Amino acid sequence: MHHYSWALLALSAVSPAVVSASPLTHRRPNYVSHQDRLNGVKEAFQRSWNGYYQYAFPNDSLMPISKTYVNDRNGWGASAVDAISTALIMENDVVIKQIVDHIKTINFNRTVAGGEGVSLFETTIRYLGGMVSAYDFLTGPFKGKVDDASVKAILDQAVNLADQLSIAFNTPSGIPNNNLVFNGPNGPVTTNDATNGIATIGTLILEWTRLADLTGNATYAKLVRTGEEYLLNIKNPAVGEPYPGLIGTDVNLSDGTFADSRGGWNGGTDSFYEYLIKMYIYDSTRFGELKDRWIKAIDSSMKYLASHPTTRPELTFLAAYNGAGPGNLSFVSSNLACFDGGNIILGGLTLNKQEYVNFGLSLVEGCRDTYVNTVTGIGPESFQWQDSKLGNVSNNGAAPSNQAAFYQKSGYWISSSAYILRPEVIESYYYAYRATGDTKYQDWAWEAFLNINKTCSAGVGFSAVTNVNAPNGGSFYDSQESFWFAEVLKYSYLIQAGEAPYQVNADHNNQWVFNTEAHPVRVAGKPI
Repeated sequence: MHHYSWALLALSAVSPAVVSASPLTHRRPNYVSHQDRLNGVKEAFQRSWNGYYQYAFPNDSLMPISKTYVNDRNGWGASAVDAISTALIMENDVVIKQIVDHIKTINFNRTVAGGEGVSLFETTIRYLGGMVSAYDFLTGPFKGKVDDASVKAILDQAVNLADQLSIAFNTPSGIPNNNLVFNGPNGPVTTNDATNGIATIGTLILEWTRLADLTGNATYAKLVRTGEEYLLNIKNPAVGEPYPGLIGTDVNLSDGTFADSRGGWNGGTDSFYEYLIKMYIYDSTRFGELKDRWIKAIDSSMKYLASHPTTRPELTFLAAYNGAGPGNLSFVSSNLACFDGGNIILGGLTLNKQEYVNFGLSLVEGCRDTYVNTVTGIGPESFQWQDSKLGNVSNNGAAPSNQAAFYQKSGYWISSSAYILRPEVIESYYYAYRATGDTKYQDWAWEAFLNINKTCSAGVGFSAVTNVNAPNGGSFYDSQESFWFAEVLKYSYLIQAGEAPYQVNADHNNQWVFNTEAHPVRVAGKPI
């Protein structure tokens, strides 16, 4: 376990008082910068990077305890590419150069170690998103950090990658197959999957559209828009759209019909809804239809999915569903789903809808409680509760006896106790702070960061842990995924930082929008 002087600051330290502007007054709140906290996050980034660079680079992910690596994302150096936008924001020139030099050498024609499957979704959000963001940064606020030839090479590599991935869209419907296999004699091929999920279909449109806009090659945007259309215009709504704007999960590649009616804001569906409003921010002229669908989804979420635990009815979570009606709700959520508050806040700011901002803030409050009530002060991978209004019916069972006391105190019980370095709670703190200027969200983020540092510091980096409700997090998984660099450290840094053009603002004039991996992309038409 590492201990550093900055990490010993009292968790209860309160930031200077701030007079907050209303998030919908078209004025920016008065934001506060904390240099000591910024230094702390920078130290964690450097420590993580040093371990990765020494023991894992140019492979994908560091195993910080065994001091080795795993190629879990194609073997192209996922942690390096995923870290570049964070390194740029921190102006870490040495790491920036190391990553840029690496990007120029990647062979996107082949995967490392025998041609394991390539996820179109994961490769898009980490690699393509990372490179497009780096190009936007290096031709914008960080111009001059890297020579022009290297900047061009980054965009060229993004094109190379997209060209290799484009085989995914060669299906009867044009909906992409998420799973590809490289290294064959004829180049990349698709697997024989029958379906794809709405998150892995609908979380491509930002990165591929941005690449199309940067290169002038509209094909990239057309490929992803085809799949998106099936999610916007449901062919079999009796199955595929159990609530207005809230849809099923799996779509048949053969004809674009929905294969099920299950969904919500958890993994597999989450970032489809996230990108609806983000694409409207990216270009309100081209993507007004996506904004309208986001509104329908949020209105239905507030009406049908908002739920309050029996023991803590002041808390708000979003239920999952498998069909329409109260009897088909599942009162389960996840650390991953805790991005929902931040996304709804962002949409409320964008659309001048205070009720959305308020609802998003209530979800942020609920997710905070999943953190503060565990032994480590970190939230679990998944959790459940008993709905306060539905009554004692088959889909609304009570807490298991061994967690009854915990549920009585906390308003949820733990269904999966792991923490795998997820960023989503801190992400929502970030949006809550940028919307309101209320420094309590900075304090909450710093508290979470210190608890993660205390619990997850392991070997030469940071590791996922098995049990957030056990002393020291139980045991380590020996795993530091690339999104630790891209998301946890970025949001932990930005919420404590001062003004910058890429910061989210409350004044309806955002110049950048973040992809789901927290890579900032320049909004279409905004000046460099």
